[in-house]
Amino acid sequence: MIVELLQAQARRAPDKVFLRTEQGDHTYAEVHRRAGALAADLGRHGIEPGKPVVALMENSAELVFAWFAVNWLGAVHVPVNTALIGRGLAHTFQVTGARVAVVDADLLPNLLAVTPELPRLTTIIVHGAFRQPADRAGLPVLAAFPDALTSAGHPAPCPVDDLSPAMMLFTSGTTGPSKACVLSHRYVVRQGRLHARNLGFTADDVLYCPFPLFHVDAATLTVMAALATRATAAIGRRYSTSGFWAEVRRFDATVMNFMGATLAMLWKQPAADGDRDHRIRLGWGVPMPEWKAGWEERFGFRLYEIYGLTDGGICVYDPLDAPKRPGSCGRPIPEYELAIADQSGSLLPSGEVGEILIRAREPGLIMSGYHAMPEATAAAFHGDWLRTGDLGSLDADGFLYFAGRAKDAIRRRGENISAYEVEQVIESHPAVLEAAAVGVPSDLSEEDVKACVVLRPGATLTAEELIEHCARTTARHMVPRYVEFLPALPKTPTQKIEKFRLKQRGITPQTHDLQKERP
Repeated sequence: MIVELLQAQARRAPDKVFLRTEQGDHTYAEVHRRAGALAADLGRHGIEPGKPVVALMENSAELVFAWFAVNWLGAVHVPVNTALIGRGLAHTFQVTGARVAVVDADLLPNLLAVTPELPRLTTIIVHGAFRQPADRAGLPVLAAFPDALTSAGHPAPCPVDDLSPAMMLFTSGTTGPSKACVLSHRYVVRQGRLHARNLGFTADDVLYCPFPLFHVDAATLTVMAALATRATAAIGRRYSTSGFWAEVRRFDATVMNFMGATLAMLWKQPAADGDRDHRIRLGWGVPMPEWKAGWEERFGFRLYEIYGLTDGGICVYDPLDAPKRPGSCGRPIPEYELAIADQSGSLLPSGEVGEILIRAREPGLIMSGYHAMPEATAAAFHGDWLRTGDLGSLDADGFLYFAGRAKDAIRRRGENISAYEVEQVIESHPAVLEAAAVGVPSDLSEEDVKACVVLRPGATLTAEELIEHCARTTARHMVPRYVEFLPALPKTPTQKIEKFRLKQRGITPQTHDLQKERP
């Protein structure tokens, strides 16, 4: 189904630029030709329909060609986090059971270091210059990625059912071992189409995303959204605050994607005369900051919030034709239903905070499950509702209000505290660039709140000043006891904070204990 869409768009707009990277532009016809010829080359390495092929590659045109080539052969594209090494990298292969991998030459040593733990891995196709190891005993076969494609023709695309697996995307693993979400051809194509429809993308748009292609934002919500509308997908190598606007201008982007703290980092850069020197007409992402109006005035375009997750797709959008409701993520689109439930799974009325549940009104809009993890798959569902693990509420008109992660709550003196709300208060201080709140063991049982804080460049702030700010703006039980200033927060490549690392860090000699420091 994915390849059918690529073929159709290549016929309709062969000379239109489909893919834009730092390497250059690639038209719809060229992407189609390269994917088909690469499928012929890769097919010689034992890639079978329905089987996973892992891609350990940085953002590049070749990664997109490999993705479509793998789907051309009826196989399952599995892009993985390029920052993984050791046990984490081995885990992705062990979960998928992949026999074939495509890897950048720079990342090959990381993969070879764990191959003794991967007895199923038989072939590694290397993109870029590499040397065959002198001792190849026990290693998988190493083959070169065909930079100069040797196949003149295309094999016939492998026929696939639209609900058959097309891709596996791993969860971020910020709270535990990552899981491989199995996504069907219908999921990948339909998510792209729905995203384009609900944000009003057209064939004239250049959709810019600086996040990795092993994440849903770049894969389904940028590349597939562009393919659905014959727009251009502009994929940056990686996110950079200092280089963001230069790349936006270089790519001639009209739409931008933000994620996590990236918007705040851009906002907190000094204002400049060139802040409106771009063609961006809208930005989309999550979460929406309190200073949304200030952003729109400074940079000259509107921001729109969405809500969703890889496991269940994007189900909530800010309406394009209505004012934003403060605090709301938007309203569920017609293809989904949302509900709010308590811990037992009983549905709650409007205004009550509980776990957000979602279900689709058509097949294929939610993951098929977690690959090789039946218990985790079963736990993810309550009947036919997908449990998101997120907390929120719905108002009487069906608008969703996000309240944080259920597993990101801090239990203090009998109160459940939303880490998300604590972070919002801390980040409202002008000296703070970003913050993370975590629970640490308390000498009174349960937990105390620790704030891990990164200051803006050149800013100064004491722990006492920060606590005074929190005490003025939030409930007493939510004010952190501990504060630690860090040069940076540990993050995944998609800019999600790895809170488990901060919890493991615990209380250090650099941590301010406000109870002990008060006279």
